[in-house]
Amino acid sequence: MLHLFVGSSFILIQLVNIVLSLFSCIFAARLKKNYIKIIKINIGMYNSKEAKETIFKKHGKSEKDTGSTEGQIALFTHRIEHLSNHLKSNRKDFNTERSLVRLVGKRRSLLDYLKSKDITRYRAIVKELGLRK
Repeated sequence: MLHLFVGSSFILIQLVNIVLSLFSCIFAARLKKNYIKIIKINIGMYNSKEAKETIFKKHGKSEKDTGSTEGQIALFTHRIEHLSNHLKSNRKDFNTERSLVRLVGKRRSLLDYLKSKDITRYRAIVKELGLRK
């Protein structure tokens, strides 16, 4: 049917190339859109409300006790484990590496605070989370 409208084969080849390039742009846009959706789903999954509540319930006084030192240390540990696993498969993700180093520093400062205030709580949280080998 294209042969009726187009006289030479050169124009036919150019037309096919244009159609294919348009199709590939649309396909790439759809892939990019799905990729963005997948990233959003993955970010929300590991740090969901239910996961936080279970962490605070286990290590804090209650699931609503989000400000306790033990709960914060446990939450940071959970996030550090997730980012470490991410960096094992994405070695060149330097922004995540920087975030990981910052989280480790925050957790370290909270552990130092807890150690200076109450050594028994410090030893308990370290044993629960398995931070020292």
